[in-house]
Amino acid sequence: MIQSYTQLAQLEEHYDAIVIGSGMGGLTTAAILAKEGQKVLVLERHYIAGGFTHVFKRKGYEWDAGIHYIGEVHKKNSLLRKLFDYISNGELKWADIGEVYDRIFIGDQQFDFVKGVNNFKKQMISCFPEEEGAINKYVDLVFKAVASSKNYYMSKVLPSFVDALFGKWMKKSFYHFSDRTTDEVLRSLTKNETLIKVLTGQYGDYGLPPKQSSFSMHASVARHYFDGGNFPIGGSSQIVKTIAPVIAASGGAILVNAEVKEVLIEKNRAVGVLMNDGKIVRAKKVVSDAGIMTTYLKLLPEATVEKHKLKAQSQKVNRSVAHTSLCIGFKATPQELDLPKTNFWIYPAQGDHDTCVDRYLNDLNQPFPVIYLSFPSAKDPDWLNRYPGKSTIDIITLIPYETFAKWEDKPWGKRGKDYEALKEEIAQRLLKELYKHLPQVEGKVDYYELSTPLSTKHFVNYEKGEIYGLDHSPARFRQSFLKPKTPIKNFYLTGQDIVTAGIGGALVSGALTGIAMTGKNILKKL
Repeated sequence: MIQSYTQLAQLEEHYDAIVIGSGMGGLTTAAILAKEGQKVLVLERHYIAGGFTHVFKRKGYEWDAGIHYIGEVHKKNSLLRKLFDYISNGELKWADIGEVYDRIFIGDQQFDFVKGVNNFKKQMISCFPEEEGAINKYVDLVFKAVASSKNYYMSKVLPSFVDALFGKWMKKSFYHFSDRTTDEVLRSLTKNETLIKVLTGQYGDYGLPPKQSSFSMHASVARHYFDGGNFPIGGSSQIVKTIAPVIAASGGAILVNAEVKEVLIEKNRAVGVLMNDGKIVRAKKVVSDAGIMTTYLKLLPEATVEKHKLKAQSQKVNRSVAHTSLCIGFKATPQELDLPKTNFWIYPAQGDHDTCVDRYLNDLNQPFPVIYLSFPSAKDPDWLNRYPGKSTIDIITLIPYETFAKWEDKPWGKRGKDYEALKEEIAQRLLKELYKHLPQVEGKVDYYELSTPLSTKHFVNYEKGEIYGLDHSPARFRQSFLKPKTPIKNFYLTGQDIVTAGIGGALVSGALTGIAMTGKNILKKL
């Protein structure tokens, strides 16, 4: 079901569809097409399938590359749950991470995000009793913003003439929210700086601080987790493991170590791909899950890019932030270390989120503007079956790609002593923050490894190590070209760039691309 391209004796020369990239968007599109009886080939340049849903292993430990918690999937009637069940034949299972899904630290103060909308409001009001009205209005606006997004996203799959007639009307209410920044909306409700900082304490889930991010993006994330967070039982690797058989059932396959050099275009029609080794594989349709920037600037022929002014389109959007992640292993169980399931979001006491980011970008020795702690071994009930007597922790923070740019031409794993020294300096700073919040783990670390934006570039093929593809500013949501269909016949896009950041956004993007390719409303069917 998942094979290495380099070990194949032969490869079929023609498919119904080829999907470039095996991230959540690509896997979802491929599974939906397979459910419609199409033979789909998924090509992954990395040696592990899954994109940001894959896991990696070191020294007897396992860490999830991108999934730390997912909302809504515990509700069987939710769209995300139905989609996951559809593309995995119901084989993907979820574990609730508990009553408190996120804990926000502002300096020495602590604020819990409790699952359940009413519980969330009560908890916030107990912390800010004088702000009850603002908190209730905030939650109402979150729901209204999310409700307005349905028609906006469905407009992305309308035929051009229908979009011309009805698109403006379908998007109008969404733009009312997406055109405003998160900060603008919050400050229209309250002047309480701490409350604003707490309510926007999940901005790391989409990468842009409040004065830069679209309120629609913020609302999408806030609503997504109101009913709690969940983790895939067995780890993130279960996602590709449960989807691969669905793709295989229609004669398709997922190939790793399979790098595409170029999409083949004949008379403005996608007809297949040219592999890095020179082999040509043909298909009726081609889908890119490689991101807008990589697709337009690397995978399409230059003449095609010029013809449709795709480079100009790519200049209308910006890359999202880069990050660094410290993966830590312990020779002790989550219970022995008293590890929580709750995620920690840690912020400096002084300054709003944007001020903290600016201060840090001007001087990286200043406090990290955000630190995220995740405890995957505590969240996964199957963990101890796979790794008895062990635990893991992830620590993530923002860092500019430029910090590591001078090593970008050096091969992975061979970037030299100066690179390793900088990584160690950052790792020690992050460990210090960990010990401050979980002192019981100090002195018990068995192994740790820091990834950098160059790691993301190497493994996910994002040129500047961006974690969320495109940024989620108000301007991003005004770009009409961010949709499944392209001006090239039989060539489509999928992935978080055409919807929003994260696994949920990429999942929905896969469904939208499936609708655009088949002409069947998969969402209505579900």
